[in-house]
Amino acid sequence: MSDQNKNNSSDNDEVVLYEVRGPLALITMLRPDYHNAQNSRMTYALDAAFRRAVDDDEIKVIVLRGAGKHFSAGHDIGTPGRDVHQSFERAHLWYDHVNKPGAEFLYAREQEVYLGMCRRWRDIPKPTIAMVQGACIAGGLMLAWVCDLIVASDDAYFADPVVRMGIPGVEYFAHVHELNPRIAKEFLFLGERMPAARAQQMGMVNRVVPRAELEQATLDIAERVAQMPRLGLQLTKQAVNNAEDLMGKRATMDMVFGLHHFAHAHNELVSGDKLGGYDAKAMADSQRKAKV
Repeated sequence: MSDQNKNNSSDNDEVVLYEVRGPLALITMLRPDYHNAQNSRMTYALDAAFRRAVDDDEIKVIVLRGAGKHFSAGHDIGTPGRDVHQSFERAHLWYDHVNKPGAEFLYAREQEVYLGMCRRWRDIPKPTIAMVQGACIAGGLMLAWVCDLIVASDDAYFADPVVRMGIPGVEYFAHVHELNPRIAKEFLFLGERMPAARAQQMGMVNRVVPRAELEQATLDIAERVAQMPRLGLQLTKQAVNNAEDLMGKRATMDMVFGLHHFAHAHNELVSGDKLGGYDAKAMADSQRKAKV
């Protein structure tokens, strides 16, 4: 770790690294042994890092990336660090989910750590760029989709396979805005991997570059964006985000979030498992067997 990174260290070092390079803040998910699966600890650490970048007037652009082979394999549904039953100091005014009965447990938790956090990050008043390599699956999509730009390596792939669980997509349901509706249905119905080249063709990804060039290409774009005036960037981002909401993005998410939790509750009633019998290994195996 460099001296600069040591100076930027915090209690969340184990799961998120914060680094400053001139006008850029680099936020790195740091659970490479678990393909950067998101537990609550990581989610709150990301929120703290984003706030740190927003509060620093010298930072013009934020880059989000994942350490190791993959950007993010999604929500943590099976690592030793899974902390679904743990309380945290919450970022929103939703009450604590811990010890809540029935469907209320996940509904309250996911309003906070998934839907609420992602909406919060989407509205950050500074440009954000996702630097994606390898897998960007389910909850990983949410982290990439909240960013204003996505730069992907040529070996990156994107998937939302949770329909296999009987669930209509991840909590931050931006599918029909990131992809046109027919392609979004294909993406969800099949649950297969979409290669970076096709994701760019569909308009979900801005640039695709060789893996070895991913960091430099992303930072080059970030540096060029950083040359624009701060207020101009903020107003432009606000304009586009507001236009998306007028096209129904926020209302769609609210509606699908309810369907998502109906599916969780149905799964628990039918099988006793909110995830329809799938654990992390079973979901990974289903991806490997799917046609690429």
